[in-house]
This record gives sequence, C-alpha cells and structure tokens, in this order.
Amino acid sequence: MTFTKLSIKRSEAYQAIGEATSKTETDVWVIFRALRDSHTQFGLRPNHMQTLQAMLSFLKPGQGETVFASNFEICRRVGGIDERTLRRHIDRFLELGFMTRHDSPNRKRYRVRSSDGQCISYGLSLSPLIERANELMAMAQEVENRRRDCIFVRKQILTRLAQLEEFWPESTFPSEVRKTLRRKLSLAEYHALLTKAEAECDLMSTAVDAPKATYLSANDGQVDRHHSKSIKEDKDLERAEKPEVRTLTSICNQATAFATNTLRTWEDVEHHAQTLAPMMGIHASTFEKAKKAIGGQKASSAIFIMLQLGNRIRNFGAYFHSITLGRRVHQFNPSLLLERLANSERAHA
Repeated sequence: MTFTKLSIKRSEAYQAIGEATSKTETDVWVIFRALRDSHTQFGLRPNHMQTLQAMLSFLKPGQGETVFASNFEICRRVGGIDERTLRRHIDRFLELGFMTRHDSPNRKRYRVRSSDGQCISYGLSLSPLIERANELMAMAQEVENRRRDCIFVRKQILTRLAQLEEFWPESTFPSEVRKTLRRKLSLAEYHALLTKAEAECDLMSTAVDAPKATYLSANDGQVDRHHSKSIKEDKDLERAEKPEVRTLTSICNQATAFATNTLRTWEDVEHHAQTLAPMMGIHASTFEKAKKAIGGQKASSAIFIMLQLGNRIRNFGAYFHSITLGRRVHQFNPSLLLERLANSERAHA
C-alpha cells in the first residue's frame, strides 16, 4: 500500500496539526486516520473503514481523487467481502457526504481526455473526504481529548475507591461503583461518579456536629506560659481524656442496656464495645485499627458515646473512622463529650 499525496490547499486549522508535509500537499492517510479515530461519531463501523482504506489504496499520485477500480477489485483488496456488502458501504459513505459517484453511460469507471488536456472522470470521487479534512481533524482531536479526560477522571475514581476500601471496609459503595465502571461511560457519567466518591470520602473523614473549640483569652504576657508546657502536663491531659468506667457506663446507658453482665472493668467495656461495633455497621478490622491507633479505652468509649448520641450521627462507620483514624482524631476527647452529655441530660430532666 503506497502513501498518496493529493494537492489541496491547507487551512490554518490543519496547519496546527504539525504534519511533516508541505504547505500545498496533504497526506490522504492522515485524513483517513482522523476519520478512523472518530468513525463512531459518524455511525461508521470498522468494516466501513476497511473498505475506505482499500479504496484509498487505488489512488495514484497526480491522478486525482477518483477511484476507477471495479467493485470486484475493491472487494478483493478489502479481503474478499461480497459485492452487496461493498455496495452498502459505498451507499453509507455517499449518505455521509464523504464521496460522490460519477457514473458513465455504461456504468464503467474510467477517465477520458481531450486533445487540449480536458478530462472527464467516471467513478467514485473521494474529493469530498479530502475537502472535509479540517472537520475530521478537529473531530479526531475532540475524541482523543475526551478519551484522555475519561481515563484521568476514572483514575481519580479508582483512587477514592481504594481509600474507602482501606479505611472503611464495611462500605458497599466501592463494589457498586466498580460494577458500574465495567461499562463504557461518558465523561459526564465519570464526573458524576467522581462526585459521589468524593462525597463518600468526605463522609468517612468528617464527623457530625463536632463540638466548637473553646478559645481562651491571652495577652502577650501569657505567651511564655503557653510555651513552657511540660511533658508531665501532656500526660495529665491524656489521662483526663480517658473517663472512669463508672462514669462511662452510667452516662451511656444505651450501650450499657445491651450488656448481659455488669461492666466493672475496662476489659469488660472493651469486650462489650467489640460486640456492639458490628451491630452499628463498624467493621471489626476498623475497630482493631482504632484500638492500635488511640488505645482500647478511647476506642471503646467512642462506641459507647456514639450509641448514646443515636440519631445525631448520620453514619456510625464514617463517624467512628473520623474520630479514631481520620482528621478529627486529635479533637476526640471522651471525658469532655461525656460531660456535655451529662449536662444535656440534666438540662432536659
């Protein structure tokens, strides 16, 4: 198959393609590849493109854009398709305006010339295809841009799903999205999935109605006092965050009500919290990670406090991850939350 160059004037849009051809010549195979890459936009199938490729191979340099080969020869070059299929393909290209038919009186395809150099060509002219080079180039570039954007957004979705599967294994959202990704989606559909995935990640790492931070007034003379905090004070603060078992079980009566035995020690509390976690939609592996990250007492306190909050928490799994493994882990203070729960109950009493 030879590369045929046809003489047509290149427009500014096509010059931007940067092909290594002269300014007055266009490689017909560049145009063919542009149509091949965007053929679905015109309702064409791969076998249509095979037929067009065979027809283009009959063009010869300096002989114009008309195909003179017979249907029999075109069928042979395509690979042995039947003539009825070829006719259907030609009719489709005629409908799309990619070629025109110039029939001779006897339906044969040939060219005749006069003595002064004038000629008449009878056959299948591909000049409309050449004239639409700019349109096809722009269409092919648009398809390529869309393909790359789809891949980019799809990778972002897969990244979010991997995060959800690692830190929130009980969520069914990743498996549902992966089933959807098996289909070929449009760019808008990919963006919609990405928005949902980002919302799920935000839900995983954001708690509801977090207590407002208390800001203490301080002047310049108190700055040195702030900077002189000792390790002992930090340890005292850490101990203050861990409530007594009696305080936890008395205030969080919703969790205590599910216990079959009296909760006297932290070991009893942790064992009961481990039982309650799956009932609240918190995966066992997530609870174990939380115990390793912040300790068994704080992780168990989180289970008790969440159950006491009840309807104030929209998603127990996401809330638990947020205050034990997520971005709000340093804000979680069980003693402070228990104190506020106790005050709230006294206020409503």
